Amino acid sequence: MVTELDRVIHIDCNQVKSPRDLVDAMHSVGVLGAGRLGRAAAITRAMLTDADCFTFLSLAGPMVPGGLRQVIRDLVEEGLIDAVITSGANIVHDLIEAYGGAHYRTPPEKTELDLRRSGLGRIADIFVKEKDFETFEKETYRFLDTLDEELRTTLSPSEFLQRLGKSIEDPNSILFEAAKKEVPIFSPGLMDSMLGFHLYTYSTMKTLSLDFVKDLRILGAMVTKANRTGAIILGGGLTKHFTMGSNILRGGLDLAIQITLDRPEGGSLSGAPLKEGVSWRKVQEKASFETVIGDATIIFPLLVMAATD
Repeated sequence: MVTELDRVIHIDCNQVKSPRDLVDAMHSVGVLGAGRLGRAAAITRAMLTDADCFTFLSLAGPMVPGGLRQVIRDLVEEGLIDAVITSGANIVHDLIEAYGGAHYRTPPEKTELDLRRSGLGRIADIFVKEKDFETFEKETYRFLDTLDEELRTTLSPSEFLQRLGKSIEDPNSILFEAAKKEVPIFSPGLMDSMLGFHLYTYSTMKTLSLDFVKDLRILGAMVTKANRTGAIILGGGLTKHFTMGSNILRGGLDLAIQITLDRPEGGSLSGAPLKEGVSWRKVQEKASFETVIGDATIIFPLLVMAATD
């Protein structure tokens, strides 16, 4: 005997007046990508409206140069994010703009050799001027010179980034706003970035050594004190693992959504659905979670608008 089933409710564009209307309609569809996005938005809304939930934002890939800088910065300003865990690259690209640089759209068709000779670096169809990286390097050294030797040997990466954020003057910067709001930014792969490279070159001339283990102690204290934890995970890899792995300390996340383009067949964490985290105690047994397959630069702004409307 077949039990009563929930019907697919078709989207009526005549009834859609806002991003939240659209995503709520997708939730009512309930299947395929629309259903996943609708459920992810509902989970995100629960995270951002629960004052008892400590919410992580995990960033992999080119989220800042891909147009999400202001979205991320605004979430921090509005007090909706409690900690950011990001690749070093997103920090670098935030600083590129904080120091007066920019990211550019596709120039006239050029070969990679042409780009190299004209002083442009490419990230997919995003372009950055070499001279902006030169300014970034100079500003990094200038900031490091303001720290006394004791600080240069005792700071954790998150403490370093907080001080760096306080030193810049761009109110549109993620680092600036995070420092202002005292939202920690963790970057377990900081050394795998141009900022990490400049930290290395500086250390060949002057004393410098960040304490990465100290960051785990800071993060661990936050996780274990939280009544509930949630995570918005854009992309995968190291930042996803650092976010989920730290939550093993409390038996896993209570709420989580992931937006990824990676596939699961190869067994990588980037492509793994969040349900896999249950077996590792990275996700609670009764957690609410959803994995959305797609480009975060498209999906995340829509999800944020739907969840905060």
